[in-house]
Amino acid sequence: MTNVKVNYQKQLDKLIDENEKKGVVPTLLLHSCCAPCSSYVIEYLSNYFYITVLYFNPNISEEGEYTKRRDEQKRLISQMETKYPVSFIDGDYNPEHFFTAVKGLENEPERGKRCSVCFSLRLSYTAKAAQERGFDYFATTLTLSPLKNAQVINSIGMGIECKSKYLPSDFKKKEGYKRSIVLSEKYNLYRQNYCGCVFSKKQV
Repeated sequence: MTNVKVNYQKQLDKLIDENEKKGVVPTLLLHSCCAPCSSYVIEYLSNYFYITVLYFNPNISEEGEYTKRRDEQKRLISQMETKYPVSFIDGDYNPEHFFTAVKGLENEPERGKRCSVCFSLRLSYTAKAAQERGFDYFATTLTLSPLKNAQVINSIGMGIECKSKYLPSDFKKKEGYKRSIVLSEKYNLYRQNYCGCVFSKKQV
C-alpha cells in the first residue's frame, strides 16, 4: 500500500478562501520554533487571522539560547507591519519536560522518532493553550523548514483532540522558506544552525 502525500498547502488555501467568503477573521494561536521561521508565516497568515504567537520550546536545552531566540521572536513581532495585529505569549520553559518525553530516544537520528515526540510535545501544549484561551485555530511554524517532515507534523496536529481546530500547513510551499531568509536579512534576525536540543547540536 502506497502512502499518498497530502497537499496541506491546498487545504490551507481552501480554508482561507472559505473564511474570506464568509467575511470571517479567525483567531489563531501560532506555535513558533524561532523568529526566522515565523517571519514568513506571520507575514502570510496575518492577512487572514488575528495571530498570537506562542513561544514554547522546552527542547532548547541551554537557557541562554532559549532566551536569545525568545527575545528575537518578540523583537520581530514588534517591528513587523501586519494587516491584523500580532501578539505574543511566552510558554512554560522547562527542559526536563523534553528530556522526560524523549527518554530512550537519545540516539535516534535527526528526523527520527525523537523529533516526532518533540513535535507532539509542542503541538499538544499549543492545542491545550488554544482551547483554554478560546482560539479558533492552532498551528505551528515547524512545517516551514525543509528539514522537517510536514506530513508527520500535520498528522500529529490533526490527531490532537481539541475544541480549537488544527490549521493544516506546509509553509515551505509558495517559496515560504526562501522568503523567510529574505525577511531574516531584512530584520537582521539571529539564525541558529540547529533545532535547539543537545542531540541535534551534536550532529551539527
